[in-house]
Amino acid sequence: MAFRAAASLRSKVCVVGGAGGIGQPLSLLLKQNPLVSHVSVFDLVGAPGVAADLSHINTPAKVTGHGMTLTQFNGDADGNGKVEDQAAFQAVAFDEALTGCDVVVIPAGVPRKPGMTRQDLFSVNATLNMNFAKAVAKNCPKAFIAIISNPVNSTVPIFAEQMKIEGCYDPKKIFGVTTLDIVRANTFIAEAAGVDVNQINVPVIGGHAGASILPVISRTTPEAKSKLSQEQVEALTNRIQNGGTEVVAAKAGAGSATLSMAKAGADFAISLVRAQKGEKGVVQCAYVESDVVPECQWFSTEVEIGTEGIVKNLGLGELDEYEQKLLDEAIAELKPSIDEGIAFVAENN
Repeated sequence: MAFRAAASLRSKVCVVGGAGGIGQPLSLLLKQNPLVSHVSVFDLVGAPGVAADLSHINTPAKVTGHGMTLTQFNGDADGNGKVEDQAAFQAVAFDEALTGCDVVVIPAGVPRKPGMTRQDLFSVNATLNMNFAKAVAKNCPKAFIAIISNPVNSTVPIFAEQMKIEGCYDPKKIFGVTTLDIVRANTFIAEAAGVDVNQINVPVIGGHAGASILPVISRTTPEAKSKLSQEQVEALTNRIQNGGTEVVAAKAGAGSATLSMAKAGADFAISLVRAQKGEKGVVQCAYVESDVVPECQWFSTEVEIGTEGIVKNLGLGELDEYEQKLLDEAIAELKPSIDEGIAFVAENN
């Protein structure tokens, strides 16, 4: 049966920020997957309630919640029940959430609001991710890490630099999740080219913000570029690059891309689980440390993932003339964000 996966094929996955807009649907999707044996939901507030809710779903995965309830955070109407030393409480809860994890997915952080760029989130989310790295280093240093927290172009280098300081950095196991760019590219290009969205795959390389996002439409499978005019290619490229802004504007202050990001994040996390458990030929686009682009220490490309992490970086591949121009723009956008992340860790240690 679908949900009778052998124990050896299952994994403990922690969702850091599991009570948030991305974290809740992401945790739900993980709970539904037969390869996951334990979903560990961690957040500052609300994780125990989310876990209780998910635990009623009739799939085998165990769900645990770690962190404060709203009463523990604020106290009740009479001021009772509030945890006095909240930092110490959360530290213990985080240790429990992370212990024994095979995969850690991190959607935690402040979301974008209208008028904000991903980089505007830097000051808050930078500190969070530096601290997350310290906790992972302590509790599950060999886990695969999938970072969703924006700005990914900076938060992933921050996490990695802190892991280096902690003495347990493995470049094969730390991934920036850019999967939503691929999900959007597949959706938008399938619609425009009249291709089956269930069959299409559009590689997206570079980074995960604005001009750093480079959809390689010329290498779409099945081939789709011949069905599009150059004007359409450029318009689709722009829409893929600004898909997050499209959702932020449509929600008009009520949030950012949470449901589509949860779907993309779950897809990526499950691909890590599949690779970890021995499936061959798992290939994903991901933002990883590499020397593929000499100017950028971090760059998203297609990578093959195995039981110990990245087996092979498949590189940039062939780019057409328009994509080569986009590559120059992506590098110009990415490099300062990477440098900013690395400098942040150096200045705060």
